[in-house]
Amino acid sequence: MIPGKYRSVSGRAASNVNCGLHLVIQTSSLPEKNKVEFKLNKETPSFPGRLLQHDLERNYSSRQGDHINLVSSSMPSFPILQRSSEEKILYSDRLTLERQKLTVCPIIDGEEHLRLLNFQHNFITRIQNISNLQRLIFLDLYDNQIEEISGLSTLRSLRVLLLGKNRIKKISNLENLKSLDVLDLHGNQITKIENVNHLCDLRVLNLARNLLSHVDNLNGLDSLTELNLRHNQITFVRDVDNLPCLQRLFLSFNNISTFESVCCLSDSTSLSDITFDGNPIAQESWYKHTVLQNMMQLRQLDMKRVTEEERRMASVVAKKEEEKKRESHKQSLLKEKKRLTINNVARKWDLQQHRITNFATNQDRKDSDSQDHCQNDGSTVSAFPEETGSLDSGLTSSLQDLSVTDTHLVEVDGDTLSLYGSGALECLDRNWSVQTAGMVTTVSFTFIEFDEIVQVLPKLKIKFPNSLHLKFKETNLVMLQQFNALAQLRRVDQLTIDPQGNPVVSFTLWKYYVLFRLSHFNMQKINGTEVTQNDMIMAERLFGILAHVASSELPQYRLISILGDARKKQFRYLLEMKGKKPGIVNEENNDSKRLVGENTNRATLNYTTRDFYNEKLEEIKEKKKFCKMYIEDLVKEATEINMKNEALQKLWPQMFIELVKDAVIEIRNKNSYMKLCLQQITDQK
Repeated sequence: MIPGKYRSVSGRAASNVNCGLHLVIQTSSLPEKNKVEFKLNKETPSFPGRLLQHDLERNYSSRQGDHINLVSSSMPSFPILQRSSEEKILYSDRLTLERQKLTVCPIIDGEEHLRLLNFQHNFITRIQNISNLQRLIFLDLYDNQIEEISGLSTLRSLRVLLLGKNRIKKISNLENLKSLDVLDLHGNQITKIENVNHLCDLRVLNLARNLLSHVDNLNGLDSLTELNLRHNQITFVRDVDNLPCLQRLFLSFNNISTFESVCCLSDSTSLSDITFDGNPIAQESWYKHTVLQNMMQLRQLDMKRVTEEERRMASVVAKKEEEKKRESHKQSLLKEKKRLTINNVARKWDLQQHRITNFATNQDRKDSDSQDHCQNDGSTVSAFPEETGSLDSGLTSSLQDLSVTDTHLVEVDGDTLSLYGSGALECLDRNWSVQTAGMVTTVSFTFIEFDEIVQVLPKLKIKFPNSLHLKFKETNLVMLQQFNALAQLRRVDQLTIDPQGNPVVSFTLWKYYVLFRLSHFNMQKINGTEVTQNDMIMAERLFGILAHVASSELPQYRLISILGDARKKQFRYLLEMKGKKPGIVNEENNDSKRLVGENTNRATLNYTTRDFYNEKLEEIKEKKKFCKMYIEDLVKEATEINMKNEALQKLWPQMFIELVKDAVIEIRNKNSYMKLCLQQITDQK
């Protein structure tokens, strides 16, 4: 630490003024015997020519001891200081009462010309009895027991006020000290910087070793060049950039942990020296580079000179840090956008579910006997009503507020493809790169109707051939038949059905049905649980008869119609084997027949989506209409033919008579008839 000139100056000046000085304690009515005398040693006076420097919290430099003779008095009162005329002339402008064990300030009469007064190292608790010293420019009360700044309102010429190492808790009563140049309040109990904004001439402010937690309220200190805030509890700094002349700032040994808490320092154009040592921020690897990059005008950092090489390195590191921050900011924006989009998708999903629920409730009230299901190919398919119901005004408004681009999200994170919202299914039509598509092994569906997912499963199988793990959350899986649709995929090793938004999970046997229906996949895990051989046996026992009944109850033409081309060949093979004797078929064919039969039986357990069912329903209606019209035309045509036949039967006898008559008449003259025939033949040529 740099030694303080003020301290050493005040020590020298004060110690050199102990010249034949007498202190007398008396009351207005006491006789001479009640006086108490202080006899001080005489030394050669000396007054320095210069007074400014920082670090005022340091102990004052050692001084030569003063010889004091004290005569006690039985009557307590203020000491009265008296000096001889010779001493007043010789040391007219300075006086020191250092280490005199004073508990109060003495009364100083006839010394109005004093300019320097030193009360260091006493036990004074209150500033008083100096209001008459209006020419005083230097007042040193270091190392006393003062609890409040007071008694200084008349000292308008005071330039240096040293109150370090006292018990002051608040900065106050400095309103009239507008000429202050140095204010030392180190080593006190001050918790807040206040009541100093009017000190426009103040150049040095020392608040080290106090209880400050933050720095602000510094506006108005336009001449301040040095600010010492060492050894406090400061966590952030403000308003320092509003000090136009500040050159030295000492923040050592505080609680500053981030540069953002002192970012105002970057805007200071005058600051040349600063210290952060002893703070958490000084332990960071980026500390020095960040400070130098943001404070290019610094000459010293932590009392060490800043070199050009350090500035250059700081610039390079700062650029890298800036790139990292931009990337981090970009990732944060993407993350926030993802969160907002998912929230919008969830809101839209909730609104849709609310609408379907309300519509179903209204339908139940209108017709309690209606059933929205039908039997098709041995499977039960729910027929949802057309979504023509009207929404509440609040729900409609909420839907309109959602942007189309914000209602679905497609994300590829490592080997996982996540799809949020029904609009995300359109991504399967994109031209995915072979590398990206090949990396995807997990596909997650969230806030998408399962019936909509079923329609894109063939595309999923083609676009992402390595997908082995399917996840469903909030997809309205409500019945076991829906799992039948997954059989069209190429391969599934793992299946995860989130209970949220999938009521089918509440069924006790749903896992066994999945294992039975998708047994050809040899599934490894369901909802994170390993599939065992016992699970497969139990699934076969529970649902094996179901596949047999479904396949045996269907006509052959219906069975063939619901099988794929490969399955049709297998099925025809089974039919051909039925007529052969058992001995003709070897063991290998028996195994093949058994395996093919099981797969074919399971294939009859299919699932038809609501939309596909509605399309089929419309197609059936069109076919019925066409058949009806065709039959009507056939009946009409047959009726007309029958009517013509009946008319012919009535006319035929008369017509036959006339034909015979005409024939007889024509051939009555044979020669004439032959000539006529020849003539007709000739005319035709």
